[in-house]
Order: sequence, then structure tokens, then C-alpha cells
Amino acid sequence: MTKIKIVTDSSVTIEPELVKQLDITIVPLSVMIDNVVYSDADLKEEGKFLQLMQEAKNLPKTSQPPVGVFAEVFEDLCKDGSQIIAIHMSHALSGTVEAARQGASLSTADVTVLDSSFTDQALKFQVVEAARLAQEGKDMETILSHVEEVKNHTELYIGVSTLENLVKGGRIGRVTGLLSSLLNIRVVMQMKDHELQPIVKGRGAKTFKKWLDELTASLSERSVAEIGISYSGSADWAKEMKENLQAYVEKPISVLETGSIIQTHTGENAWAILVRYHS
Repeated sequence: MTKIKIVTDSSVTIEPELVKQLDITIVPLSVMIDNVVYSDADLKEEGKFLQLMQEAKNLPKTSQPPVGVFAEVFEDLCKDGSQIIAIHMSHALSGTVEAARQGASLSTADVTVLDSSFTDQALKFQVVEAARLAQEGKDMETILSHVEEVKNHTELYIGVSTLENLVKGGRIGRVTGLLSSLLNIRVVMQMKDHELQPIVKGRGAKTFKKWLDELTASLSERSVAEIGISYSGSADWAKEMKENLQAYVEKPISVLETGSIIQTHTGENAWAILVRYHS
């Protein structure tokens, strides 16, 4: 039986032990901070990137992996005859998925490239499910069908305490209906159809708490498979959200610091709640 290997990019927020256990290959993006280029793979230590960003003169710039790097990764993984499924962050956030497609076409590997429609732990949900099924020896059709199912039952919510980084990074154009002049405003957005859509905005800390109450109420009416919480900066609010949400899902909620790719655009004191429902 042909082995299937899973590839993703470093915008995924995932426990290192899961990566090892499920044999997932992560292709790192790069980040330029004041003309110094870092591989995202070297910025995973808790708080390291945030400190570099706070000390930087300019907003860091993120870059997708080069097409040639993808081609090399795919070529290397297919040496034993394996097929590859590469699952990447939404094309609305980065050209990574397109670089992966081009890299696949340059290699001799049998690669299926998927746009997850998401990033962070919402991307993790798809990657982990695919890797688990691959380890169980499931075929390509079964894995792809299940990944699509996971995608269709996932919701991504993100809260930012300032729009400054989104504006400077040019991502505000992809956030519909927000005025870039309202920099110091708390906004909760949902990622839907490759677009960040504002659902709540306000000036005080109560903005996030009120929205969390509404989300909690909606979860009681649905069957939740898993929840992930990611944060930038202090983990206090993330832990508070976990306490509120854990009762609605059996599986322990992962609370993880998001990576440099997401932090660059969200700034400090941002958070995300990722929810996957049973299909």
C-alpha cells in the first residue's frame, strides 16, 4: 500500500510532540525584522518573536517559502514512493499555497495541494486529522474527503486589541467594513470564505467578554469535537477563555502561543478561538 505523507506550513499552531508523533513535515516561512531574515522555525520559543517585534524599528515582514524549497521537500518525501498531501493557510493571507502548487509541479512527486481556508489551529485540525488517517493506512480519497468535512465544520474567530499591524501589513484591505483610522479599537472577526469579517467592535475590555458569553451560549446547542485557543502576548485572557469553554468539549483545549506569521499581522494581545464541530 502506498504511504501518504502530510505537509503544512509554519503558520500552523501545533504542539511539537504532535508533529513528531504524526510525522508531519512543516515548511517554514521567513520573517524579516529590521533587514535580518529569520526562518520561522527558529522563532518558536515562547515570547521570542514578540520581544523581537517590540524592539524592532519597523513592522516585520513575512515571506512565503520559495517554490524551489517546496519542490525539494516534495522530491525528498517521495523518494520511497509515498504520495503527499500538502495543506496550507488560506490564499487570502499568503501566497504559500500557490508556491506549494508550483513546487509540486516542478517535482516528480505525486502531491495533492489543499487550501485549508484557515490558518493557526484551524489549519492544525485538518493537518492532524489527515496525518492520523495516513498513519492508519487510509487511502487518498478517504483522507481528502475527511479533511473537507473537517474544514466545513470549523470556525475561526480572532480578536485584536489594535488594528495597527493589520493596517501597516496591508491586511486591512482584506478586513471588510472597518475604518483603518480606528486603530485602538477591540475587534472580533470571523474568517469566512477566505475573508476576515468583523462581528463585534468596541473600545473596552468588556467587548471581548460580552462576545465570549455569546459564543458560550451558542456552543451549548451544538456538538463540539475540539477547541483550540491561540494568543499573542500574555496568556491570561486565553486561560480565562479556556475555563469558560472547557465544559462544552470533552477533549482538553489546547492553549498555545501563535507563531510569528500570525503575530506580525495581529500585534500584541491578540487571540483566536478555533472550533471544530462534529459533522
